[in-house]
Amino acid sequence: MRLTVNGESRETDAGTLESLFKSLQLNPSLLLVEYNGKALLRSEWGDVSLGEGDNLELMSISAGG
Repeated sequence: MRLTVNGESRETDAGTLESLFKSLQLNPSLLLVEYNGKALLRSEWGDVSLGEGDNLELMSISAGG
């Protein structure tokens, strides 16, 4: 299926956010997720089934100072 991740079109077999993070080699504990224009709470991630044409913004949390 084709998704848009951070503005880039990607082909993936990932059906869940967790499997998408794994395929992109991302650490979920350091991410914020916007799914089809809606910011998701971490507790909502397990309820998301990815589908053709979904749009995701994945933001990495980093410490600064």
